[in-house]
Amino acid sequence: MNRSYIIPIFLPYLGCRNRCIFCNQKAISREVPSPESVRKIVESSLATFPSKNISIQIAFYGASFTAMPMEDQISYLEIAREFILRDEIESIRISTRPDAIDEEILYLLKGYNVKTVEIGAQSMDDEVLLLSLRGHKKDDTISSIKRLKAFGYEVGVQLMIGLPGDTLERFLKTLDLIIDLRPDFLRIHPTLVLKGSPLEALWIAKKYSPLSLEDSIEWLKEGLLKLENASIPVARIGLQPTRDLEAHLIAGPYHPSIHQLVESSIFFDMAERLITRNFLSSKAVFLCNPKDLSNLKGQKNENIKKMKEKFSLEEIVIQTWDGIKKGSLALKIDSEIILIERKDLSPYSTT
Repeated sequence: MNRSYIIPIFLPYLGCRNRCIFCNQKAISREVPSPESVRKIVESSLATFPSKNISIQIAFYGASFTAMPMEDQISYLEIAREFILRDEIESIRISTRPDAIDEEILYLLKGYNVKTVEIGAQSMDDEVLLLSLRGHKKDDTISSIKRLKAFGYEVGVQLMIGLPGDTLERFLKTLDLIIDLRPDFLRIHPTLVLKGSPLEALWIAKKYSPLSLEDSIEWLKEGLLKLENASIPVARIGLQPTRDLEAHLIAGPYHPSIHQLVESSIFFDMAERLITRNFLSSKAVFLCNPKDLSNLKGQKNENIKKMKEKFSLEEIVIQTWDGIKKGSLALKIDSEIILIERKDLSPYSTT
């Protein structure tokens, strides 16, 4: 099976029709590369990849790509297509706004081998979108995703949690609406207060409070289980950690490994249920897939410490076993193995 690689090209603010309340993309990327400099970036990246059995996409991130002037879109797409014609990359990926997709754009992107379009929906609650100064409504997201799927594009959706006016109930309702649209994948990240963003002024005036890291983990955990039950992959949780991002961060639930914290919390919940149902005395022996070992232990062995303290366990033994499915956990009691799966935690599971 071919491995997939992405060459990211960041175009901060290009095509943005308004200033979203959370936005300071200079915290993510400082300079806007010209179309000509994109060629150099791609050539440099290609030199670092293995030469066989790989699939490569050029990805234009950070911009509302299809809201850019048409001539600018074509300038970037022309450069990317050069590498497609030489069979050096497979396709192109872009990110854009929900209200910047029309039939002309759909045909243009097809002509340049754009395969994947990521829609920055952020929320499916119109009040949250209004308070966040997004400039579009949930119906724009519904319309754009349906159009893209009808044209055969791979569709990703970007969501945020903890925006002004957001609640856990609203987030879960957002997920229900997105699940009905059947995108190919999601990205979700908590709202952060960045220096230079309009949200900074609200935070200073104490008119906005970001989610705590603990609450973010709980929201993301519930959302992830809901999406897994619907068989919709989550490509990423949290923003890509960079020095620029950390330099601009003022407040909010930032953690460079927040996805792992969510996974570790899920494994703690599975372990807790196994222990509670089986009334252990002083020792617990768990079996997990080797790839899940760090998630079960938790960062700095936090899950182990919490289990020992909560259940007064003197010893916790973890054995890895390739025979257990990734994402599952088993408790070994004498010769008996008691298994739990992630879906067993989910109130959304239909099995």
